[in-house]
Amino acid sequence: MKKTALLNIALSRTIAGLGHGDILVIGDAGLPVPPGVELIDLALTPGIPGFASVLRVVLSEMQVERHVLADEIFSAAPPGLVEVEEQHALGLLGERERMPHEAFKVLSQRARAVIRTGECKPYSNIALIAGVTF
Repeated sequence: MKKTALLNIALSRTIAGLGHGDILVIGDAGLPVPPGVELIDLALTPGIPGFASVLRVVLSEMQVERHVLADEIFSAAPPGLVEVEEQHALGLLGERERMPHEAFKVLSQRARAVIRTGECKPYSNIALIAGVTF
């Protein structure tokens, strides 16, 4: 049995298979998943699991070189943005890139997977670009 916080088999397998530069998206319940991109659906009901809790668990296992946010997250200011800023301040998210939400959706077409949360606050989305631990 695993000793770390992440117990979801599909998500654990996906993170273990990431290579340098691969993209993993954590999205709110409404973020469209592009055809051909794996969906890891964690959503149970509105708000469960929330964006912030999923981000924390993913970061406990994933080495992140940089992250991408849609510009709109800063004007909408969903509660998960507080968690993003805290993790960024701790250095766990690497460099930041911003782009319009429509460009973010295009970027997600290159993701290895999209993790769908139960978050129902608009623009609660982040693209994590994998780094290396050496």
